[in-house]
Amino acid sequence: MVDSAQSKFVVTGPGNRDRRHVIEKPALPGQFRSFFAAIAGSDFGTQVSYVALPLTAVLALGAGAAEVGALTALTTAAFLLIGLPAGAWVDRLPRRAVMITADVVRAVLYGSVPVAWLLGALTMPQLYAVALLGGVATVFSEVAAQTFLPELVGRGHLVRANARLMGARGVNQIVGRSAGGFLASAFAAPVVIALDALSYACSAVVLWRIEVTSPAAPPRPRSRVWPDVRDGLRHVLGNRMLRPLAVEGALTNFATTLTITVLPVVFVRELGLGEWVLGVFLAIGGCGALAGAICARALAARFGHGRVLWIAGAAASCAGCLVPVLGSGPGLWIAAAGWAVTTTKTGIGNVLAVSLRQSITPDRLMGRMNATFRFLLTGALAVGGVLAGVLGESAGARAVLWVSAGVFAVTWLVVFLSPLRSLRELPGAQLTPVGATR
Repeated sequence: MVDSAQSKFVVTGPGNRDRRHVIEKPALPGQFRSFFAAIAGSDFGTQVSYVALPLTAVLALGAGAAEVGALTALTTAAFLLIGLPAGAWVDRLPRRAVMITADVVRAVLYGSVPVAWLLGALTMPQLYAVALLGGVATVFSEVAAQTFLPELVGRGHLVRANARLMGARGVNQIVGRSAGGFLASAFAAPVVIALDALSYACSAVVLWRIEVTSPAAPPRPRSRVWPDVRDGLRHVLGNRMLRPLAVEGALTNFATTLTITVLPVVFVRELGLGEWVLGVFLAIGGCGALAGAICARALAARFGHGRVLWIAGAAASCAGCLVPVLGSGPGLWIAAAGWAVTTTKTGIGNVLAVSLRQSITPDRLMGRMNATFRFLLTGALAVGGVLAGVLGESAGARAVLWVSAGVFAVTWLVVFLSPLRSLRELPGAQLTPVGATR
């Protein structure tokens, strides 16, 4: 029944009035709005640079597939270099301060690109340095943000909070990537990157204004970094639910990066299409990610978390085979439709998989769990970027697209053959006793 005075759904057991349970109100804590604005704002700039940075390399500096692949790999290489110890460090540091520092560093780095271009001093080594050092800052920012979220909203609100964040990312992929393509054609790609620098600066200011009201965590006993790293790895790789999420996510990211890396080369060089067409194509993928994020909660409630994950993966495995038919005629729209279905699966997985791993991880391991996932998932991006460049130079961009489709075709089996297949609800996040504290 509904207790209208409290605006909560109250469930009572027959013949036992003392055992009352309540599903938490959907309202999220007020400070989440500021956190949401900071993350969504900085992500908008990131999506603009997602298009503008490789276009800067291709158009301003004449880069080829190998150089674009190296640039993509360096953007995510930091997760391979420092991803695991970053989780141990984040568990020792104030998470909000880590996010603010990372935003300031990225604002300076990306702001240097348009300045150097205007001075006629922009080079590929500078772009490589910005990609690598910006990736280091992103490691700490993303691990700290995912670790800070359960502390900010409580575990009972994780699916709702993650759905909003992933929904904003989907919107940004539509608007930001379209803006990146259109602005790069209207102005110059290096100048457009200034939007990314500005978004990071604004994010740092908003995060700085957040007032953290949750009690301080008890001090952790001092320990060495690498034993702590091993604890995080053991928690992820030894867990029957977390391990398949890590493997499936890594394969999905690997396949996605193969496609994304060669798209600028296919659109601009092979098909002779404008930069704005590439922006629209990527924005269509953003529509898919947004749709997936919006529908994830309802689909999980109707069919179960695990079933939705593998069914969405199976649909994406079929749709991914449409992307390699990319052409300048009808093939463009067929490929765009396949890409939209593929990214819809990504949007669903970002909400449900992230919420699941946050819900079953103890607070003391949250940073290391997130770092381990980011190491595996983003490390796959780096490997995909390198392979895309090498394969693109030796066999052509089309071959890269077909390899990506082949990987997409098998990723869903990892979830289907695991205990996740029968998971209905998130552990520990369904019902909370009345008066219980979190």
